[in-house]
Amino acid sequence: MSSDTAATISKAREHSIGDLLRRSAGRDPGKLAISCGGVSWTFAEMDAICNRFGRGLLGLGVKKGDRLAVLSRNSHAFAALRFAVARIGAVLVPINFMLNPDEINFILKSSGAKLLATGPDFVEPARAASAKDCAVEKMIWLPGEDPATAPAGLTTFDDLLHADGSFLEASVDSRDLAQIVYTSGTESLPKGAMLTHEAVMWQYVSCIIDGGMSVDDKFLHALPLYHCAQLDVFLGPQVYLGASGVITRKPTADNILALIQAHRITSFFAPPTIWIAMLRSPNFDKTDLSTLQKGYYGASIMPVEVLLELQRRLPAVKFWNFYGQTEIAPLATVLRPEDQLRKAGSAGKPVLNVETRVVNTAMEDVKVGEVGEIVHRSPHLLSGYYNDPVKTAAAFSGGWFHSGDLATVDGEGHITVVDRVKDMIKTGGENVASREVEEMVYRIPAVSEVAVVGLPDPRWIEAVTAIVVVKSGETLDEESVIKHCAGQMAHFKVPKRVIFVDSLPKNPSGKLLKRELRQRFVGGETLDKAIQKNFGT
Repeated sequence: MSSDTAATISKAREHSIGDLLRRSAGRDPGKLAISCGGVSWTFAEMDAICNRFGRGLLGLGVKKGDRLAVLSRNSHAFAALRFAVARIGAVLVPINFMLNPDEINFILKSSGAKLLATGPDFVEPARAASAKDCAVEKMIWLPGEDPATAPAGLTTFDDLLHADGSFLEASVDSRDLAQIVYTSGTESLPKGAMLTHEAVMWQYVSCIIDGGMSVDDKFLHALPLYHCAQLDVFLGPQVYLGASGVITRKPTADNILALIQAHRITSFFAPPTIWIAMLRSPNFDKTDLSTLQKGYYGASIMPVEVLLELQRRLPAVKFWNFYGQTEIAPLATVLRPEDQLRKAGSAGKPVLNVETRVVNTAMEDVKVGEVGEIVHRSPHLLSGYYNDPVKTAAAFSGGWFHSGDLATVDGEGHITVVDRVKDMIKTGGENVASREVEEMVYRIPAVSEVAVVGLPDPRWIEAVTAIVVVKSGETLDEESVIKHCAGQMAHFKVPKRVIFVDSLPKNPSGKLLKRELRQRFVGGETLDKAIQKNFGT
């Protein structure tokens, strides 16, 4: 075979994230692709806009492999940026918009981002972060869900929409780097997980097959698109399928409920905290949710009592539990609708393109019921941590990716996550899984939310501490919580302290920030003040 023939075959076989939108537009050009605020695009319109935006980025000097960071809430422009960047072979670097300028600057410097796209809410932090020593040459302003005017002097999304919306010829291979997604950095500096086009697309296939997704679905994208769960488990598969989606920047319970009714949403994902907020909303029972067919949860474990309430109040909705992490693009296992009650609390089984084991420190499979670490092999996986060979080697020790999550396996192969390694509480020489205690506290009818952490203690080393949000109109005290747990758990698992708060800290994806709770209440003086405030002692 001649080199010319090999090149043309290679070109014909190209398959990238940017290609998926074009193929969906070819199948059903007039179908609604996405709607956001007052903007709606058909697949043909979205495809042309991504071509125009891609040409605009090329006009700024963006080349294949260049990093383009984005700091923005959800919008139609964010979605277009995602596919335009992939289409020209540049690398997307999504940034958590809750970070401060110094933390943003760390990611900009680490990734070597050349451009920084920012939404209306984050112009000032973006300017502050990119003004320091980093490679950013230009900022791009993205319009949001609500009408807003771009600050003077910034290049805008509309400025970059080239007149030519025809097919954009670019050479992008499935093995090329598509994105660098930085881990949350809850215990150390964030690490940049490098994910190729093929890793993300293999993951799309697993999502669609094991998540029961369909071209007829209508998705609501309410959780932040900077997070890989909303971006790559739901928006990406939606566009790949040629289904329709609604994008919103406001993941509040009442906004979500209103949008489900107004747009006749069939498919919705949220972490347990958002589902809980929806259940507690006075508008829940007033809203027409009859079109909702598929409910997904992830990011943290759904308390069994909350799952039972969801199934009671939304009997027509099938639920899936999606478990994974950034490094596996991010889906790894799924608990299917038929197993929600039978295996309540489980993360399910590995998805189509993932092989998962639970192992001990010798990399041997643990016995049924024993605790071990979850490890994976999969084409979903990252190709390494950017510029960090030491952490990359450690993560792939033994030829498997080490998740850092502890779990058990039952006789049918269902995995139940016990805890993150860092969330295990060592109290009086015994290990306690915070999740087990949380499940017990959730059985108290007055409890709206709870997080269990270990706090320093002179006697126990770490004291099991329940931090509780009480339902509106209900009352609860420390003695009642402790008595409830003591009647049903081993004594060393029972909370030694109970702290009542108005709300629990969460990131924009709804994940509980236990590190922040540990920091807030660490030390005897701080803890005593909290106890005095809550109990008047």
